Amino acid sequence: MTLAAILKDSNYKLTQFSLPEQQKLEQRIKERTDSKGNPVPYAECLVRKKEIKLTPEEVIRQLYLQVLIDDYEYPTSRMEVEYSVSFGREKKRADIVIFDREKTLSPYIIIEVKKPKLKDGKEQLKSYCNGTGAPIGVWSNGDSISYYHRKDPNYFEDLPAIPKATEKLSDILSERWTIDDLIKKDKLVNERKSLKDLILEMEDEVLAGAGVDAFEELFKLIFTKLFDEMESGRNKKRYLEFRNYGDTETELKDKIQSIFNRAKGKWSGVFSDDAKIELTASHLSVCVSSLQDVKLFNSNLDVVDDAFEYLIGKSSKGEKGQYFTPRYVIDMCVKMLNPKESETMIDTAAGSCGFPVHTIFHVWEQIMKEEGLSKSHLFTLEQKPPRCTDYVNDKVFAIDFDEKTVRVARTLNLIAGDGQTNVLHLNTLDWERWDEKLDDEDWKDTYYEGWKKLKRLRTLSNSNRDFQFDILMANPPFAGDIKESRIISKYELGKNAAGKYQTAVGRDILFIERNLDFLKPGGRMAIVLPQGRFNNSSDKQIREFIAERCRILGVVGLHGNVFKPHTGTKTSVLLVQKWDDTLCPKVDDYPIFFATMQEPSKDNSGEKIYVRKRDMPNSYRVQMPDLASQPVQTEMVLEAPDVEYVSTIKDLDEYVQDTHDHLIVKHDLFNHDGQTRDGIAEAFAEFSKKEQLSFF
Repeated sequence: MTLAAILKDSNYKLTQFSLPEQQKLEQRIKERTDSKGNPVPYAECLVRKKEIKLTPEEVIRQLYLQVLIDDYEYPTSRMEVEYSVSFGREKKRADIVIFDREKTLSPYIIIEVKKPKLKDGKEQLKSYCNGTGAPIGVWSNGDSISYYHRKDPNYFEDLPAIPKATEKLSDILSERWTIDDLIKKDKLVNERKSLKDLILEMEDEVLAGAGVDAFEELFKLIFTKLFDEMESGRNKKRYLEFRNYGDTETELKDKIQSIFNRAKGKWSGVFSDDAKIELTASHLSVCVSSLQDVKLFNSNLDVVDDAFEYLIGKSSKGEKGQYFTPRYVIDMCVKMLNPKESETMIDTAAGSCGFPVHTIFHVWEQIMKEEGLSKSHLFTLEQKPPRCTDYVNDKVFAIDFDEKTVRVARTLNLIAGDGQTNVLHLNTLDWERWDEKLDDEDWKDTYYEGWKKLKRLRTLSNSNRDFQFDILMANPPFAGDIKESRIISKYELGKNAAGKYQTAVGRDILFIERNLDFLKPGGRMAIVLPQGRFNNSSDKQIREFIAERCRILGVVGLHGNVFKPHTGTKTSVLLVQKWDDTLCPKVDDYPIFFATMQEPSKDNSGEKIYVRKRDMPNSYRVQMPDLASQPVQTEMVLEAPDVEYVSTIKDLDEYVQDTHDHLIVKHDLFNHDGQTRDGIAEAFAEFSKKEQLSFF
């Protein structure tokens, strides 16, 4: 009987254990039959030296006992299983206890596998550590693992690992780390957690009762840690400072504040000059221990992006109907519009700047390829060629009306642009009042350099309405109406079918017109819109407005789960190119690319679905329709590429990981770095080449 069969339908998994470790336990399994003749698995316990029935929980315990004996070299004489812990008159049993080497009756490490959810398991583990005085606790469900140092009954700090039998706890705490150590021991990879999971833990245990703005304090810590990683990434011998190397709580707070001050100097305009870390020294100590073993930088900033999405989502973002666009939708849009180094780009509802940042990465890859440079694992952290930073400084812009999201967006862009950014805090729709911002000294201090560059792209030097951008990508807010007649009266789409101005207009409708004002003739746009705009009879006027001004390149229907848990609104991506005598000559009839996303990418509760190895063919061929044979004005519906399987790999219940050991979301929008199948973006590229569109 296999371990996978025993764990089937349970919340326990085997991903934390290697195949040889699993096979070693499987070789010890003996089957007995129950009263109904069904096989029941047993194995001799490594500590109790008697045969024990292998329940899912027992499988994880026996595997972890193997790890403690083989990897950490603990003798079974220092271990006890089902150790009794007293709570007044009540007694409970800890799964595994390792006793102190000197005080042989004192619990030293307690391991808990009974509770397969971290929050439940950690609470039980803390009660056992407090009840016995054990300084170290470990929780695992076979998929994730967490190590904790009990500093006092209220504070459990994260540990990078547990000491081996030959080591002391102080050996683990006093280790000095370089960026290479962080890569090797990255908690997100080794413990299979996300930064969002760690933030949730910190919120539950520290920030809820700290009397501070959780968003602000976590933002400061992530900002500080990004700076520390970047400094070490550019000097591989430098020791990371965002760590507790046995500092007192006061010493640690002084050290982290000092790094934060240097980060503010490098990346200005995100925090005020006098901003300080407000957490108490003891609260900060716990947060640092949670974050210190996490590597925030990789080649596309998706780790920190995920955390910022969660943090901002907790504030006012969702109330304005402005939801974060999943990064796989952004990447599809970028691949389909195919931006070039010479082209300018803007996002007019930038959020945390996903479209601009991923546009930057797309163009950087072209530059690196042309210069014969390889893209490393820490691409975003390293010094780039001048062409890369020049592109960010001169060609990429973003606007958002929410001050918190602008600060997050600026942080991501400052990192990408090595200290420069053109992310501006402006109300896109209310362009008439932009000049009033110049009277605000604080606004000018932060945004004036970017504002000067944006002004250069105006069509008329004295008007903020029309611009000459090559590319625009945006996911404008599509909840709530604009009711200010002063704003509505500036827009053609503010009128009804009878030509009279309305008292309220959907925010996303005005964004359609406003976005087209930003584009030069021949400029192209990708915009996320509610599905109703494409098929409601009442929105016919909007569709005619777009068709009069642009060639409709394509429409991609997104799955209804894409924006969950924020909203279940069905959305589509519209891609257009403004008519232009040279780049996009006006014609009456032309083919339009239609595609529908088939893979949901998230479940109904909004949790991401990841690609498993069993989903993947070893090789495949994408069958493309013959576009040349399509009659004019044909709507080409691609319900996702038709994949012909050539051969399949062994059906292993494991996930596919990218080059950073991160899981890949299961979608059919594009081929993820050659590791998944071709998708809608690749099909659109073929369509564009056959249609001889100007940007392919």
